[in-house]
Amino acid sequence: MDAAPVIAIVDDDASVRRSLLRVVRSAGYNAEAFASARAFLEWLSTGHAACLVLDVQMKEMSGLDLQERLAVPIVFITAHDDAPIRARIEKSGAAALLRKPFDAATVLDAIRRAVSNGNVDQGPIGPRAGVGET
Repeated sequence: MDAAPVIAIVDDDASVRRSLLRVVRSAGYNAEAFASARAFLEWLSTGHAACLVLDVQMKEMSGLDLQERLAVPIVFITAHDDAPIRARIEKSGAAALLRKPFDAATVLDAIRRAVSNGNVDQGPIGPRAGVGET
């Protein structure tokens, strides 16, 4: 594959997306940001993600629902850290769970660990139902 792996950021909060893009790119990674799970899935038909920084709670499709469709390391981020969400994420095999707000060093460390595990550059594994529909 010729293209360098991309760290994909999916969060419905524009300020979080902008901040994470700056942090991830300043660390030397290629990065793309998406306002929804649907937008990420549309991009994934041609793009490849080495790691996904994914908001847990979003409109239309949650981060947890998106994870079920993917085979890529995921760093979950959330402002709503409760016991049921933590338990579900722990069972899911996610690389990390970070509570907002978090600092740049924390998210970069989580990304480095996720990417170093070797499960990089994976695409979708489940049915593509709903992608591109309005």
